Amino acid sequence: MHSTVTPWHQANQQYLMGAIAQVRHALEQKLDQASGGQAAAQPISVPSVAFPDHRPSALDTLCQLFHLSAFERNILLLCAGVELSNPIASLCGALHGDARQSYASFSLALSVFQEVNWSALTPHAPLRYWQLIELGGGPILTTSPLRIDERILHYLLGVQHLDDRLTGLVQPIASPLGSDDLLPPSYQAVVQDIVRSGLTRIDSSSPVIQLCGPDATTKQAIASAACAQIGLSLHRITATALPTDLSQINRMQRLCEREGRLIRSAFLLDCDHLESGPSDNATASLQSVIQRLIDQFDGPLLVTSGDRRPQRYRPLLAIDVHPPTSDEQHHLWVHLLGQSTVAQLNGHIDHLVANFNLSPAAIQTITSRIHHHLATDPPPAAPLATLLWNTCLIQSRPRLADLAQPIQSSIDWEDLVLPAKEIAVLHTMSAHVRQRSAVYERWGFANKSRRGLGISALFSGASGTGKTLAAEVIANTLNLDLYRIDLSSVVSKYIGETEKNLRRIFDAAEAGGAVLLFDEADALFGKRSDVKDSHDRYANMEVAYLLQRIESYRGLAILTTNLKDSIDQAFLRRIRFVVQFPFPDADQREEIWKRVFPAETPTQGLNYKRLAKLHTAGGNIRNIALNAAFLAADEDEPVQMKHLLQAAQSEYIKLERQLTDREVKGWVPDST
Repeated sequence: MHSTVTPWHQANQQYLMGAIAQVRHALEQKLDQASGGQAAAQPISVPSVAFPDHRPSALDTLCQLFHLSAFERNILLLCAGVELSNPIASLCGALHGDARQSYASFSLALSVFQEVNWSALTPHAPLRYWQLIELGGGPILTTSPLRIDERILHYLLGVQHLDDRLTGLVQPIASPLGSDDLLPPSYQAVVQDIVRSGLTRIDSSSPVIQLCGPDATTKQAIASAACAQIGLSLHRITATALPTDLSQINRMQRLCEREGRLIRSAFLLDCDHLESGPSDNATASLQSVIQRLIDQFDGPLLVTSGDRRPQRYRPLLAIDVHPPTSDEQHHLWVHLLGQSTVAQLNGHIDHLVANFNLSPAAIQTITSRIHHHLATDPPPAAPLATLLWNTCLIQSRPRLADLAQPIQSSIDWEDLVLPAKEIAVLHTMSAHVRQRSAVYERWGFANKSRRGLGISALFSGASGTGKTLAAEVIANTLNLDLYRIDLSSVVSKYIGETEKNLRRIFDAAEAGGAVLLFDEADALFGKRSDVKDSHDRYANMEVAYLLQRIESYRGLAILTTNLKDSIDQAFLRRIRFVVQFPFPDADQREEIWKRVFPAETPTQGLNYKRLAKLHTAGGNIRNIALNAAFLAADEDEPVQMKHLLQAAQSEYIKLERQLTDREVKGWVPDST
């Protein structure tokens, strides 16, 4: 890649070569003296160079940044001169008395330059501490070869680039939003808090800014905006890529601190993607390295994480980054969609804000896709409101593959057979989800108290009575995603891990308002035990944490249980809806049989009244119907009573029950 030579670059190189010429003159003087000549006593002067906009040279800036003395400056120039000037390399060889030793050394610098300072040679002096020069191998310190660090040489020549040794660990960050104008007022306030925090102080006593919250993109946008206001660039350090070897982490830290000075940058330590599983030796080592880096990093540092990290030795200014308010999200939708598009939606934006809790970056992505769809020829067939809603669903879909199972269904209220009062409660639940924005925000209930705004329900009843089916109907009616929570993956024997898993579920589902279905919830949320040991105490903490998250969850959380009596009464008081799913009577079983077969399924001679005598719940009826369909398809016949009889016998074997003559009497001609 070719870089454009600017007037400053020309002036900078002229100034650098003039300074190197001074070093060459000093070497020539020393060589002349060694050979008995009469060299001029005064060194040559650097010619005056006019720098555009009064921007100083890279050499002077480097000396100021790292507090180099005149002697240290000359050592650095000597090393640079060896790289850039063949005569200087030859002079070094001549002064060493061996043409093959055409390199700089401390002994050479001590004999050639004035204002000698032995402390400049120590590991804690700037030249070696900041790795501006590299000390080669040799038996004697003063005669060992010296070489200028490649990154520093490029810097002196006016070429800026990230140190190659940081590749893969450090990346520059531009604003993920493209424009800070998309940061809503609540985020702009966070930006100002960071600006006022003293972030620009370059020492380990300045506070570390800790941005906490679930959305990594938003936190990076806030950090980028704050750094831009105080004249800093921003680079991200990926915590998961940090080395755990002490010498490697020390070298990496020093290079980052040096880089921060060279390019005037703050660093963002990205801890958002750390594994949250049980702690092992590798995890503990990485956490130790992260904490050490936070405590000792000498420069502006921000940290992003889902949870607050504990403060140890260095001040931590923790700032929670919450999703934008409903009004802020509404404003972003209108701003990014444009007034003409919003007019076509006829108030649908309010419906979006009520159901989706999206970040500015997510809203920006969705609106870009909508504008792309609208610009296509021919235009999309779906109505704009439907297209926008489905795009929001896709964008906000939670990533819960290891903890939850998505359930896709197209069933409707007609497929659900329950008593009228239970159906009415389910309709009321749906209304609560649809109208929560109107009641909470526009009608002011949220201003009274933020506690208890989550919509929760407990479905109790025997297996197969329609609890999961009812959850499918509600999610399908609301056009929201439904996730069944895998409790075996959530509950952990490790202390604190169950809460982490629950937090992952709720945080991931929050943006899209997904319906969460905790099947057989009594296994996790049973009666809280008396505290007899530490395990009882932590088990109760898991229940308490779940209660708190359900009450604050924007979406609908449904818990199912076969044993309502096993649920703690204190827990039940926090549930908004409790729906009992009774075992279906004969009339209800007949209705289930009438609705169980899809319209496309060929049937022949089915007697629904006789089928209703089978004393099974709806889930078993569906299993029998599906099994019978496979039997009929294999015989290339419509589904008949004989196929249902064979399927019922198989289902009863699975249930370890005896199929009675009374239940199947008259199903087929040869049955009693």
